[in-house]
Amino acid sequence: MKKPETVDEYIAPFPQETQRLLQLVRGAIRETVPDAEEVISYGMPGYKFNGMLVWFAGYKKHIGFYPKTNAIKVFKKELTGYKTSKGAIQFPLDKPLPVTLIKHIVKLRAKENLEQAKN
Repeated sequence: MKKPETVDEYIAPFPQETQRLLQLVRGAIRETVPDAEEVISYGMPGYKFNGMLVWFAGYKKHIGFYPKTNAIKVFKKELTGYKTSKGAIQFPLDKPLPVTLIKHIVKLRAKENLEQAKN
């Protein structure tokens, strides 16, 4: 199977319900930071806005969301109930996707990138 070159190509092979959830994540990111550049990075959808913003990926049982370490620390309380690691969050496919939380995380990352770009 060839590596995807676009986010649409990345999402297309997934089961329909997973595609729907991946599109929700994509939409939340694009709505929050409309000027972010959509890329494939590390083989998954990523967004650049004054540097890398966030990534996401589909898996058999969850959606992986990768906002970097600080965002996970800042939203630790809101992420209770989700499996997290240093730089990753797992949103199970069998639970409602926390779109508002995703938007808040993306907004924080955009702010961090803007602040870093000024320095």
